[in-house]
Amino acid sequence: MELVPRFFDLPQSESFFLFGPRGTGKSTWLRSAVPDALWVDLLQPEVFRQFSARPERLAELLESRKQEEPRTIVIDEDQKLPEILGLVHSLIEEKKGRQFILTGSSARKLKRTGVDLLAGRAILRTFHPFMASELGAEFFLENALELGMVPLVLAAHRREEVLSTYIDLYINEEVKTEGLVRNIGNFTRFLEAISFSHGSVLNIANVSRDCQVGQKTVESYVSVLEDLLLAFRLEVFAKRARRQVSRHPKLYFFDCGVFRNIRPKGPMDKVSEIDGAALEGLVAQHLRAWSENKYPYPELFFWRTRSGNEVDFIVYGSHDFAAIEVKNAPQVRPQDLSGLLSFREDYPECLPILLYRGKERIKQKGILCIPVNDFLIDLRPGACITDVVC
Repeated sequence: MELVPRFFDLPQSESFFLFGPRGTGKSTWLRSAVPDALWVDLLQPEVFRQFSARPERLAELLESRKQEEPRTIVIDEDQKLPEILGLVHSLIEEKKGRQFILTGSSARKLKRTGVDLLAGRAILRTFHPFMASELGAEFFLENALELGMVPLVLAAHRREEVLSTYIDLYINEEVKTEGLVRNIGNFTRFLEAISFSHGSVLNIANVSRDCQVGQKTVESYVSVLEDLLLAFRLEVFAKRARRQVSRHPKLYFFDCGVFRNIRPKGPMDKVSEIDGAALEGLVAQHLRAWSENKYPYPELFFWRTRSGNEVDFIVYGSHDFAAIEVKNAPQVRPQDLSGLLSFREDYPECLPILLYRGKERIKQKGILCIPVNDFLIDLRPGACITDVVC
């Protein structure tokens, strides 16, 4: 696969953390964007040994290159050696003009060791799987729903095999090696059980019962998934709420292909249920990538009342207020609009949108109904939702 231009603006002078799940292309993109940078790859065993024994080696490297000191220094997978951040902090303070880029696929070890992420000296940015608009003509909705949008997978010759080993890579290299959980068997059962919560309200008690692991342990496992950037939660939209709303968040895996690979499949599992959850997850990961690469950053929520009215996504920001429902169906049925109509009653300022698997843009009861493929292709950072759908 040729190098795909990404929707990511490189901060020109500030140092920054660049977090993102494994395989999203952080290192590949950086090597293209800053080819002259000094590179410290902590995934390389020899490099890790050298710097773990003497983190101050970084200062010595810069001192030895005073005549042609690199302006940009990349420390790849910094969670492998949190101790190096104290030195980075002092090097930033020592000399202006240096830009440190610190990449990572997990913030957990940094948090657990009490590292304060350079006391605000570096901004935090996130790298996501591909967006449909980045792939352009190479984006195919059916393929995305099966394989997801992780660059590591899409660039592979045998994509299905790479996808099937993706979670094993995380379990072996992050969870097991770093000692993030005590019982790998319990964690593996938890992964299968939590996959049923993808795109649904997260009920810790139900997950605990399904995987036969205590509720406190399940809560810690969910935190592990979030810290490893493998999953994220959406909170309930409750601003000026006129009705009682649910208190529990929804959970999504960061990529619909990864979700599909983890989700157990059997004779009692309906294909339509898995397809629907995968489609909703694909929209979720696109909205998240769009919002985190747009400034000012819109917030993402979902809406669910105690009586059961629900809207999949609420986009709320200074220039965006949209309610988005996703349906895995080729036609729009009257009942598909009920959640959006209820939300519009409470929030007439919002733009209600229904995304579906049909091919026509239509309007029903004042609600825009748009093919989900069109929406994903047109969604790109910098654009408001109104610009995308109109």
